Amino acid sequence: MQTPAAPSDSPRTYRVGTLAYTRGSLLQMMFWMLWGDFFFQIFNSVTPVMVPLQLRWEGASDTTIGFVASQSALLAFCLYPFIGTQSDRHRGRLGRRRPFLLWFTAPAVLSLLLLGAAKPAGAWLHRGLALLGAGGLTTAGCVIAWIVGSYVLWIFFNSYMGQVYQFLFADVVPKEVMGRFFGFYRAIGAIGNLAFNRWALGWAEAHTLHVYCVIGLLYAFAFYMIVWRVKEGEYPPPPPRAAGGIAAVARYFRESFTNRFYLTFYCVSFFYWGSLVPLNFIVFFATAAGRPGYAPTLGLSLREFGDVKGWTFLIQIPVFFLIGPLSDRFHPIRVCIAGMFLTTVSYLACFGLIHDSNSLLLWWALNQGAIAVFLGAGAALTPEVLPRERYGQIFSANQTFGYMSLIATPPLCGYLLGTIRDYRYVFIFCGAFTALALVSLVTLFRQWKKLGGDRDFAPPAVGAGS
Repeated sequence: MQTPAAPSDSPRTYRVGTLAYTRGSLLQMMFWMLWGDFFFQIFNSVTPVMVPLQLRWEGASDTTIGFVASQSALLAFCLYPFIGTQSDRHRGRLGRRRPFLLWFTAPAVLSLLLLGAAKPAGAWLHRGLALLGAGGLTTAGCVIAWIVGSYVLWIFFNSYMGQVYQFLFADVVPKEVMGRFFGFYRAIGAIGNLAFNRWALGWAEAHTLHVYCVIGLLYAFAFYMIVWRVKEGEYPPPPPRAAGGIAAVARYFRESFTNRFYLTFYCVSFFYWGSLVPLNFIVFFATAAGRPGYAPTLGLSLREFGDVKGWTFLIQIPVFFLIGPLSDRFHPIRVCIAGMFLTTVSYLACFGLIHDSNSLLLWWALNQGAIAVFLGAGAALTPEVLPRERYGQIFSANQTFGYMSLIATPPLCGYLLGTIRDYRYVFIFCGAFTALALVSLVTLFRQWKKLGGDRDFAPPAVGAGS
């Protein structure tokens, strides 16, 4: 008669690819990834607010501000497919993701510092060009040109950083804790946004370069710690490299944009990213930075606006912590639909019910809470529905779709605001885009159910048509 085996006392092991974690090593990896996320969010909070303000301080119009944003988006649109496939294929001592973090952190920070130095650098540029006989240029024009050039550099280097950092999640985070990880990820990111808007934004006008320097150096330290402390597993060899040139571009588009399921997924990003563009103009609605001849603004100071915007992120923190477990239990796609519906309704409420700083704080905070529901679940949805072996390629294709929206929407939004002359309408523009994103999400849900849903869903093969 056999004796039953004694229950094992060995600790639970979490696996992703060839990586294996104990509970302690899993928490250590998550700590460094979330540490990087805190400073990543601060780093990426600077330009959406500061670049439009820097341009406005030099007299740029809404159309010019929108044009600058769209040109930078065009650069990222061209880069993302290349970054995704390049990272997927790379093999090195540090893996396929961390080498890019190592190489591009320093130039990303340097380009941010160039943005921070736009005012004195533009004046220096004007004096230099005047000595060369270019007397028709103004100092403000040279500052705007410096901002545009530095911003393009920042977009180039930060595109590598942002993309590869997000690719790394799927390679190092086990699937069974993905929802909870992204809940923490989004919550920590909200704290980073809160920190910038609450304590840094108010200093940005008088001490622009100093604020940019501190944020850039902290960001560099955080990402070099990720390179050092977070390990990647082993990857199978990449498929044989096919012919390049036009044939490679055609193959990329054929593989990435012929499946209906992925196209629907991309549409969610297209419309949601489009809804973010009008938010760049909210600072003009809330502060005294509006233009003559427009409807009255709320008239807050930049410091008061920073306080309000900072506190709106406070509501996101508990929401993100709750959304992780909810996504693991009910599936992220269902939670995404609920979040997008609430976001659309809240934008319409913002349009009709914001009249002063207190109502701005209340309704914008509720709006940010609704957005947090979508963002928390959306981050967990992406690894669920994209194929791991081509994760960077399809992820970058999704980002490319999003950047198509960022190319087209800023000039359109700037033109409409210049016609309507009322910054309050940014909430209507945002709500229209999120309503279209909601339609795309419901369509994606129906396709997901047909492909197996909760029980049997597997990401469609890359290159397979609908």
